[in-house]
Amino acid sequence: MTTASGLFLFLLCTTCALARGQISQFHPPEPGVNLGDTSFLDAVAGPGWMMEQIADASRSTQVADSSGQTSAVPANDAIVGLTHVAWFSQRQILHAWFGPEVLLLPSYVHVGNQGSVAGLGDLIVSPLVLQWKEWKFGGTRMQQRLDFDFFLPTGQYQRTSAVNLSSHAFEANPYYSVTIFPANHWETSWRVHYLWNGVNHAPPLGTGLRSTQAGQAVFFCSTLSHQLPHKIWFGANAYFLKQITNPSVNGVQLTDSPEQVGAIGPGAMWDLGHFNLYANYYHELGALNRPEGNKLVLRVQWVPSKK
Repeated sequence: MTTASGLFLFLLCTTCALARGQISQFHPPEPGVNLGDTSFLDAVAGPGWMMEQIADASRSTQVADSSGQTSAVPANDAIVGLTHVAWFSQRQILHAWFGPEVLLLPSYVHVGNQGSVAGLGDLIVSPLVLQWKEWKFGGTRMQQRLDFDFFLPTGQYQRTSAVNLSSHAFEANPYYSVTIFPANHWETSWRVHYLWNGVNHAPPLGTGLRSTQAGQAVFFCSTLSHQLPHKIWFGANAYFLKQITNPSVNGVQLTDSPEQVGAIGPGAMWDLGHFNLYANYYHELGALNRPEGNKLVLRVQWVPSKK
């Protein structure tokens, strides 16, 4: 199977430090999620094991306020080596193969003069992933998946640190993914997420706060690609995130602070049988209340059960 994975990297104090006085004081940022790790043929999968390693490198050198105006900030660099393992049973529930998945996130973050940190981010687990067989509508083929991911606050976190790899809060992040083949050698994939953020009852001491909670959000990743000779897919990737509720500090909602960001860029995939290689580049735009930059994602996927 070829299940794409989510990315979780939380820079709570870092983003607050970047935003303070420029966006909204003590703005609780959205955690890092799957913005750009999903790529071509996302919902194509089947029974068996899948293991993959993702190298995600991003840099932000400006931050946008609530009106979209940007200002330069010290470089915010992050490197994530995400390890993803998933399994689907041969049995079915609701006519779908089912199984669990686990994602581990060793990470390194450096933020200007705020400092750097290396270690493990929060653990991502899904007790239930549902993968449906291919459906056909005339000449159009389609595959679908439904996933129930949860982010556990197990990552590196210190109240005295200016940069952390954990949100120190529970998050729920279900998603629906679909891949459609509208014509021979063409595909488009869409993964739509919902994000619910829990309360951090022990925010960093530097904020002087008793609790913080990021707002709820929806976001999606999408692709459009064409298959070239030698099983190479090439095309465009994009993502978009929109916060739909206000964040809170000390139980009080902050107004005029919705986060938003979009990105687009080229990508390629090489199908080598049991191995798939991916490369994607993104340029972010349209940011509100958050940093804006560029991202490179490299992925090696091993599917031993692939026919």
